[in-house]
Amino acid sequence: MIEFRDVTLRAGDFTLERLSFSIKAGAYAVIMGRTGSGKTTILESLCGLRPVASGQVFIDDKDVTALPPSKRNVGYVPQDLALFETMTVREHLEFAPRLRRFPPERLAAKTKELSELLGIGALLARKPKGLSGGEAQRVALGRALSFEPPVLLLDEPLSALDEQTREETQHLLRTVRKSTGVTTLHITHSRHEAEALATARFLIEDGKFREHG
Repeated sequence: MIEFRDVTLRAGDFTLERLSFSIKAGAYAVIMGRTGSGKTTILESLCGLRPVASGQVFIDDKDVTALPPSKRNVGYVPQDLALFETMTVREHLEFAPRLRRFPPERLAAKTKELSELLGIGALLARKPKGLSGGEAQRVALGRALSFEPPVLLLDEPLSALDEQTREETQHLLRTVRKSTGVTTLHITHSRHEAEALATARFLIEDGKFREHG
């Protein structure tokens, strides 16, 4: 579950005021809006990368407004993916669980489960250089899911993909939600993506935030 209560966000001269919405546990929510409308600002405030000017942010009924990113238990896939060039795919999947001291058996089982779910088992020994766009997206998604977060945030996850890979990734995202039950918030400017994936849709337009459809 995700909830914003009367939240005001500021980024330079940009402001979103008194933002209130909730997303049910297990939902796949999409926020649509033009470039510069504040979509990424909302994600950053949810995962703790940007402080809120006022109001409260809740994850699974817990007030996380003042918590640092490491304490919010949120999986985040940024638009640039932010993969580590010196780490293999396996090391990406193991990174967050190792920080959280997963026991060896649980770590191995989670890596195997994710590599099979995401279709990247054959890539585990490879590094990001040379991966296709779709492969890199799957690795970033696996890293975000690796520590079993209740919430997954996706910043324009399909924008850099070709049409065929985009369709394949949409199917994968539906499979991931069905398999894991993770509450997902996906931002995009594409109405097609929202229609294909969302169980709940929101729109930012002219500085106003509202539920759509």
